[in-house]
Amino acid sequence: MATRHTLTPEIRRRLKKPIGTLIKGSFKETIEKLKDLMEKENPPMLISVGDSVSKNLTRNGMFPKLSIVDDKVMRRRIQPIELAVDKTVHVMNPSGTITKEAITKIQESIEDNRRVKIVVDGEEDLLTLIAVVHAPENSFVVYGQPHEGIVVVKVTRQKKAEITKILEAMKLSKS
Repeated sequence: MATRHTLTPEIRRRLKKPIGTLIKGSFKETIEKLKDLMEKENPPMLISVGDSVSKNLTRNGMFPKLSIVDDKVMRRRIQPIELAVDKTVHVMNPSGTITKEAITKIQESIEDNRRVKIVVDGEEDLLTLIAVVHAPENSFVVYGQPHEGIVVVKVTRQKKAEITKILEAMKLSKS
């Protein structure tokens, strides 16, 4: 039996708002702003969560250390995306949950010296939280905000504490 975090209605409402800086605009505008931010801040690690954002970063010469995808865009199945990675890992993570397996694979992937793609059977959205908690300080975790742009989460001690509180407020269950 594995432990899993399950989304509650309150946490679902809380997570509708971006947990980082929302960069609004067209795809081209958001990528240019992110490139500028990356040059200025020089984060030690870039992590992408979501198929569209992972593909778009790679196509524009930004290669995440870790890309977390689920072969879906807006909940619709797509062709698996090609990314410049050294290793691909598969995990189970049902919608509205965070499994222990997913947490472990994210931790291992962050510690791995290679570029890793995690393909999620289920849904990857909530795994942004785990990436933030386990990424080195000053790293960027980037995910898409549908119909608005991208969200850049700069990993700080304060952000890790904020996300840890959210995780603690989620319902724990055995599966």
